[in-house]
Amino acid sequence: MSEIKTIGVAGAGTMGAGIAIVCARAGFRTRVFDLNAQSLERARGQTEAFLRKSVERGKLAAEKLPEIMNQWQGTTDLADLADCDLVIEAVFESLPVKHDLFGKLNQICPEHTIFASNTSTLSITEIAGGSGRPDRFVGLHFCLPAQLMKLVEMSPGLATSEETFNKAWAVMEAMGQKPVRTQDTPGFVLNYFLIPFNNDAIRLVEQGVAEAADIDLAIKTAMGYAMGPLELLDLVGMDTQKLLCEAMHGVTNEPRAACPPLVKRMIAAGWLGKKTGRGFHRYTDSKMFGA
Repeated sequence: MSEIKTIGVAGAGTMGAGIAIVCARAGFRTRVFDLNAQSLERARGQTEAFLRKSVERGKLAAEKLPEIMNQWQGTTDLADLADCDLVIEAVFESLPVKHDLFGKLNQICPEHTIFASNTSTLSITEIAGGSGRPDRFVGLHFCLPAQLMKLVEMSPGLATSEETFNKAWAVMEAMGQKPVRTQDTPGFVLNYFLIPFNNDAIRLVEQGVAEAADIDLAIKTAMGYAMGPLELLDLVGMDTQKLLCEAMHGVTNEPRAACPPLVKRMIAAGWLGKKTGRGFHRYTDSKMFGA
């Protein structure tokens, strides 16, 4: 087991909430930070519901549920992450926002604390450059939904020390995740393919080729995916997809990575996906995927 005992997760959205489950379920003290108290309440409720469903399915011993929930602590005060040995950032894809967050954390956390970003498109080296500790910074890209997916893409920045990378790798293995080492390049492995692929699915809807439900069914049936691309986009959120596209297209100029106009119209309509009850599909609950 790694010497890392307490982990902070900055951001209680879909991604952050899933990462926090992975951390707490593995026995780490988990501090979940978000400026919005309602987001923290929602994440905690979703976490408990997900774990209860895991108990019902025989994937988790009933006595473990309260133990895991006791490990999970939410806060709206960034200073409460001062005792963390590792802080994983899971806020939206904006370099200035990430720099601001890590700049504050650098003043709060002790020198040994490792910083990590869950970014899927931005440069780890660039984010680390605003952290105050680029040698103790690493990319940890969990896959959505994090509470179910085992893969973590681990990317060192140019200044990341091998000691930092190895410590983070050991933590991922202690969590039961499957880390893979990637270079600090746009999209790493998964999103290099996934962002253009998902945009292609959106353009099929734009062009009237097929309905969203039929596109998802075709992909799942033919390719064996557990989730269709438009279902995944609803889970990601249209607002997040727009940021992902802008970040990746901005550094690659890949035409297929450009944000489809339909995404922007859906954002204007408030159709962000599962979190607002409507995206490419309609939703009547706010449960986590798998709950």
